[in-house]
Amino acid sequence: MPNSNMPDMQQSQDTRNIAIDKVGVKGVRYPIVVLDKNHVRQHTVADVNMYVELPHQFKGAHMSRFLEILNHYRGEITFLNMDIILQEMKDRLGSDCAHMELSFSYFIEKQAPVSGAKGLMAYECRFIGSLREKKDFVLEVKVPMTSLCPCSKEISDYGAHNQRSCVTVSIRAHKMVWIEDLIAWIEQCGSAPVYSLLKREDEKAVTEQAYENPMFVEDIVRSVTETLKNQPAVTWFCVECENFESIHNHSAYATLEYKR
Repeated sequence: MPNSNMPDMQQSQDTRNIAIDKVGVKGVRYPIVVLDKNHVRQHTVADVNMYVELPHQFKGAHMSRFLEILNHYRGEITFLNMDIILQEMKDRLGSDCAHMELSFSYFIEKQAPVSGAKGLMAYECRFIGSLREKKDFVLEVKVPMTSLCPCSKEISDYGAHNQRSCVTVSIRAHKMVWIEDLIAWIEQCGSAPVYSLLKREDEKAVTEQAYENPMFVEDIVRSVTETLKNQPAVTWFCVECENFESIHNHSAYATLEYKR
């Protein structure tokens, strides 16, 4: 039982009249469950950040309460109950606004284009939720792909330089969008996809696909934008693409934000 005679420093008065936007815990490693389009549920481990808005009159927030809430939902933390968790954060910490971020690896089985060899690909994903009067939820995925430089191909007598690209897409949607679908939409927008397992015949096919489909970083961002605009469930998105250049000592970068 808690000792009621112990002073509660967090709830003591602060006279500086300064509210804090976000206060809480960051970098908590915790098991979560992600809904899987093909296998119903996928268990993974997330880096969890939990914050609340701190009213100006309080000296601090009770950090232990964030962990108590996490433990209460052990093994059942999904984006479907994030609003329930956020509401409990508001109630238990006496705040008008709560925020939660879950960063995790999500695994999808991919099949090589020619041999059909199967391998697991890990994609870095993030759930970002907040609750004030209304809930706000953002799904973010990072999708690796190959990009081949159109300029290099055009000016060279043979060959063209290519690089690994990382496309980061964040979306808001008025109904559920599967992680698998969002990744598939993005992967079709590069010069060629990236795989975890390729045989020689697959390497040939992917290399030739990239060569026949050159893309600047701007092309990738525009292609993803066109694709997401055609998804009626998506109401807002932000696209970022970084090309880790193979012949330059820097990256090429482009970003675009869109709201219906």
